[in-house]
Amino acid sequence: MSSIAIDIHPTYKPEGLEGQGFFATSLDKVVGLARKNSLWPLPFATSCCGIEFMATMASHYDLARFGSERLSFSPRQADLLMVMGTISKKMGPVLRQVYEQMAEPKWVLSMGACASSGGIFDTYSVLQGIDRIIPVDVYIPGCPPRPEQVLEGILKIQQLAESEERRRRESPEYKALLAKYGIE
Repeated sequence: MSSIAIDIHPTYKPEGLEGQGFFATSLDKVVGLARKNSLWPLPFATSCCGIEFMATMASHYDLARFGSERLSFSPRQADLLMVMGTISKKMGPVLRQVYEQMAEPKWVLSMGACASSGGIFDTYSVLQGIDRIIPVDVYIPGCPPRPEQVLEGILKIQQLAESEERRRRESPEYKALLAKYGIE
């Protein structure tokens, strides 16, 4: 029986040592690469930004190309919280509970003017930015933002997921950030 040699050339690989039949790198780089390409977003959509997110998931823009095709509607199975649209102050505790139920590591993307700053709704009932109740990693401006902007925001989250050290979530700085929001 003859063996067939297959020459595989990946488009991206982390730095490491390689030779005939092996590749070795650090655990942080492998974990970062896996996290980057397997984000499970939880869409928390309340208004028109949710429609733009649907367009981003559809075939023309196809968010699945970036490893985020599996939407999770359970916080315990998601690692990317995408907040889209107007968040009223009554919804604030629910959003915070969803964030707290997510397992570490987790990232938050604030999409659109309403989620980022309250938008045009400067009223007593609208939360003037979700960063008042939960930490935000990436902001996407616009009212509503275009699907291309959403893709750019996802790419920024992927960069964070890939470059984050595995133990950053245990650092005193991260714990101080959570304490600032009253999250233990």
